[in-house]
Amino acid sequence: MPKKSPKSFSLPSLVIITGLSGSGMSSATDSLEDLGYFCVDNLPLTLLSTFGRLLRSSGGRPPSIDKAALVINIRERQFLAEFPDELKKLTKKGPQPFVVFFEASDDVLLRRFSETRRPHPADDGKGLSSAIRRERLELRKIRKLADLIIDTSEQTVHSLRRLIHQKFTGLDEGIPLKIEIQSFGHKFGGPRGVDLLFDVRHLPNPYFQPTLREFSGEDKAVVDFLSEKEEVKETIDRFIDLLLYLVPKYKREGKSYLNIGIGCTGGRHRSVMVANAIAERLIQSGFDAAASHRDISN
Repeated sequence: MPKKSPKSFSLPSLVIITGLSGSGMSSATDSLEDLGYFCVDNLPLTLLSTFGRLLRSSGGRPPSIDKAALVINIRERQFLAEFPDELKKLTKKGPQPFVVFFEASDDVLLRRFSETRRPHPADDGKGLSSAIRRERLELRKIRKLADLIIDTSEQTVHSLRRLIHQKFTGLDEGIPLKIEIQSFGHKFGGPRGVDLLFDVRHLPNPYFQPTLREFSGEDKAVVDFLSEKEEVKETIDRFIDLLLYLVPKYKREGKSYLNIGIGCTGGRHRSVMVANAIAERLIQSGFDAAASHRDISN
């Protein structure tokens, strides 16, 4: 089971994302959207209090929106001058906003803007380096209002996503990786969108057993037949060993779904039994796994 982090906090209903341009605010917004937040990018500051009302209960009715994440930054013209006062107004009326300030080193921001070729919103014609320094200076007061400051200088898109999930779920491992194991028959074509594909056509085929041909890999007779074969056991064990090594690494890179294909000739016997066995073993190891069978009825 994922472990709670002692430094985690309760999920806030309203998150305000701000900070330096190029510091990862868009990536953070995508991550919060994955967590069920209603996200708005570049919200006009004058609408902040109005938006806050959507998150408040009224007349015994539940709020229109359960939780929201708003990106407000230097692109909004009145941001620097009016943000502190608007934040105070919102704090008095509720909901309590949670302000996250994103930043990164000048060198990293310079590289990011150079790679994307996007203009810096604070560029007044004096060059990118000057714009970055100017924005950092102008946002000092805003930074002091933050409940959480995240420096993304050493973060990749994937590691930042994982960090956001850890912070806003209270789980050390963030959102669980969902694993789907799909059996299929090669004669009907390979499945689309699989990340890993295992071929089990080397295993003994129940189809050639007259008493088993009409059954599927979910029936006890077929499962017993295959389970008695040492090479079936070894194949499943080796697949599991590989997956127990790979899955945490996929999760570390911020992957939400892992699709695994298990193929035999017809997709009715061997692949079905192996897919079920792998799903069961992964569940026993604490992963969120499920098996489906594309060609079991063919």
